[in-house]
Amino acid sequence: MPARSKKQQMAAGAALSAKRGERSKASLRGASRSMAKSMTTSELREMAGTKRKSLPKRAAKKRK
Repeated sequence: MPARSKKQQMAAGAALSAKRGERSKASLRGASRSMAKSMTTSELREMAGTKRKSLPKRAAKKRK
C-alpha cells in the first residue's frame, strides 16, 4: 500500500527507523507513533519507499 501524501510517507519513514532501532520510539509523535505500533516492518518499508515527487503535501479528505 503506497503512501497517499508526503506527510504520510515521512511518518512511515520515521516509524520504520524506530522499528529498526535507529531512532527511539519515545521520539515518535502522532501518526508515526501509531504506525509503528500497528504496522509490520514490510508494510512500513513499502509505504516509506513511495516516491514523493508526484504526491500532494497532504492527502485530500474523502467525500461521503
